[in-house]
Amino acid sequence: MKHIINISRRDFCKAGALFGGGLVLGFHVDETHAAPGQYTEAPTVFAPNAFIRIGSDDTVTIIVNKSEMGQGVYTSLPMLIAEELEVDWRKIRIEAAPVDAAYNHTQWGVQGTGGSTSIRSCWDQFRQAGAAARLMLEKAAAVAWNVAPDTCRAENGFVTDTANNKRLSFGELAAGAARLEAPRDPPLKKSHEFKVLGKSRKRLDTPDKTNGRAIFGIDIMLPGLLTAVVARPPVFGGAVKSFDEAAAKKIAGVKAVVRIERGIAVVADHFWAASRGRQALQVSWDEGPLAGLDSVEQKKQYGQLAEQPGLIAAQRGDVASALAGAAKKVEAVYDVPYLAHAPMEPLNCVADVRPDSCEIWVGTQLQTYDRDAAAGLTGLPKEKVQLHTTYLGGGFGRRAVGDSHFVKEAVQISQAVKAPVKVIWTREDDIQGGYYRPAAYNKLIAGLDDKGAPLALRHTVVSQSIAKGTPFEGGMIKDGIDNTAVEGVADSPYEIPHLLVDYHMAPAGVPVLWWRSVGHSYTAFVKEGFMDELAVTAGQDPYDYRRKLLTAHPRLLGVLDLAAEKAGWGKAASKGISQGIAVHESFGSFIAQVAEVTVAKSGRIRVHRVVCAIDCGQVVNPDTIEAQMESAVAFGLTAALYGRITFKNGRVEQSNFHDYPLLRLPEMPRVEVHIMKSTAPPGGVGEPGVPPVAPAVANAVHAATGLRLRTLPMDPAALQAAGLKG
Repeated sequence: MKHIINISRRDFCKAGALFGGGLVLGFHVDETHAAPGQYTEAPTVFAPNAFIRIGSDDTVTIIVNKSEMGQGVYTSLPMLIAEELEVDWRKIRIEAAPVDAAYNHTQWGVQGTGGSTSIRSCWDQFRQAGAAARLMLEKAAAVAWNVAPDTCRAENGFVTDTANNKRLSFGELAAGAARLEAPRDPPLKKSHEFKVLGKSRKRLDTPDKTNGRAIFGIDIMLPGLLTAVVARPPVFGGAVKSFDEAAAKKIAGVKAVVRIERGIAVVADHFWAASRGRQALQVSWDEGPLAGLDSVEQKKQYGQLAEQPGLIAAQRGDVASALAGAAKKVEAVYDVPYLAHAPMEPLNCVADVRPDSCEIWVGTQLQTYDRDAAAGLTGLPKEKVQLHTTYLGGGFGRRAVGDSHFVKEAVQISQAVKAPVKVIWTREDDIQGGYYRPAAYNKLIAGLDDKGAPLALRHTVVSQSIAKGTPFEGGMIKDGIDNTAVEGVADSPYEIPHLLVDYHMAPAGVPVLWWRSVGHSYTAFVKEGFMDELAVTAGQDPYDYRRKLLTAHPRLLGVLDLAAEKAGWGKAASKGISQGIAVHESFGSFIAQVAEVTVAKSGRIRVHRVVCAIDCGQVVNPDTIEAQMESAVAFGLTAALYGRITFKNGRVEQSNFHDYPLLRLPEMPRVEVHIMKSTAPPGGVGEPGVPPVAPAVANAVHAATGLRLRTLPMDPAALQAAGLKG
């Protein structure tokens, strides 16, 4: 696709110094006219707002303020503009936005990507930008032809005078449109008028990601660039007591050993030298208060906390009285471990700090915080810090860190050595260096009436707070309760007359962070697994049982029915396959999944098919939605079957994919995605597909074996220990 213009890795290496090292996706330089450090457009550029530039050569550059980490925003967000602008799709090219208030998240007030909010936050903003530009182009045509504006109509990159059959391209109108004032609050199309939205478009970033032209953070090369790796404490909260750099400096290629806030950096000509230098480095550590951290003991501590009353997150009715009068009671404990994000591209950052400027290249989800952190470290004004957002080789929340630690490391090292530096985290650094999805312990007790319907539910959650001690604390913690720890259960849609959800904020220490779908990643497992337990106790079909409790929630009911219908609920048993079902709402979207599994005598679980029904409101790109649901199944199965970070003597026991495995290609089930038609406002897509995966599989395992899995991951040994018979 020639409408995306990137420079190759080799050309970037050559041009890095000439053009200030800047990398912007869609970056194009016309060598016959460009001065160093300048982007070249055609002589006249029409820039009606921060998101659109139209050149006299008809190219339409869309500046995207969200990070592209595989979720497709470099296609779906341009589709919002294209719908209202009436642009020729082949003329579009993309640039990553610089850090500027104009590109701030419409709800957060800072520039960032996360929470499955890209489409939701830009839905009106981008469409208004496109509509305003279109009206200006139509008005420019009317002026040129001296006709009434209402006779001019934009379509496919041209404006036509419908009365006289005249036509001018957007490029030909750029100069005239640039002289006009942008309209405020332009009218937007109704959904029935959409030509672009709701129809699948091939992703604009796919060609460069398959031919090697795409530039990720780890690919950045600059003249004189050094590479650094950092020796960090083996225990979280630890610190350097002393170090001897002599052996490290003897390694060929090692240029410097630098003490920074988070450890000791070894800086070298290339990664291999830096890595060997770190191995040779002699460091004595003060391991700090978490030196004895042990996952087994931590679980016991969480269990003890769960026996005590916590802070009330949700309450209705009188749970104690209802439980006392229940015909049957069901009790359970569900627990989940810490999880690493494990993106394919480990963390990295390039920084070039000079006396009067700082330039950064990084795959980040929080541009504003990272830019501001660099300004704080260097003492430079924010406008002197330039941050380039590259492609991200996976994020899942790991690159949205309020303390900007992986960016600060690069800035500190570059300051010290007075040269551009690329800091690379190895896979081991990434998996053992935090930040994790918190471990969580859930204690539940429910009471059923004589017909099996739930009367009361008491649910206690014990988990670390993600927001505590971060810039997000003020907005995310209320009355001592971190909403992310109880989301999905404190607002459970099931119609249970008496409900009490309480929360214990577990002791901090282990660095924790949002992980794809955040609290929903485990609350759905608990909620939907326990709901299955109630259905089985009541002697009722799990699908029918849920239907009776969701009558006030038509969108959840809609996806539940669709998934059951498309999966042929109840019919797979004849083929030796067992089914499990789960339904959950998160990030403004509603998803139900049916998993089909078999369980071998060894306890090995094989997921053959996952049928997914989603109601995400107004659809932008169906192809992206399907891809996101498929990736969510892979991501969710990795966590359900394998994911686990554990501690012994304060140290993370896992280090790489041999002991923190990901789902392999032969294990990937067939995924069928069914999208509900809706005119509701758009919901999220990147994260909502993950939460139902684990409970759907666990419920299918119960159907197959009669054994209830309440702990993740679903270890075959645990099934054997629970009584699986060969």
